[in-house]
Amino acid sequence: MSLVEKRSVTIRGHRTSYSLEKPFYDDLVAISATRGMPLAALVAEVDAQRPREANLSSALRLFVLEQAKLGAAQRSGH
Repeated sequence: MSLVEKRSVTIRGHRTSYSLEKPFYDDLVAISATRGMPLAALVAEVDAQRPREANLSSALRLFVLEQAKLGAAQRSGH
């Protein structure tokens, strides 16, 4: 079993793919649910904000990490 799974998504009318480890994917799904938005919409949002030289998979991992840090900071009162 691979630690990284490849998934496909349609963003702004074109099909693309990203590869994430299950914990990152699970957190991404949880973030989209918390925001009340489809996963594809969240992926498109991250895609729109990433630097063009960064790949989508890396941008998604960094986004999940950033959200985890924000959550930890909020819980600790910082």
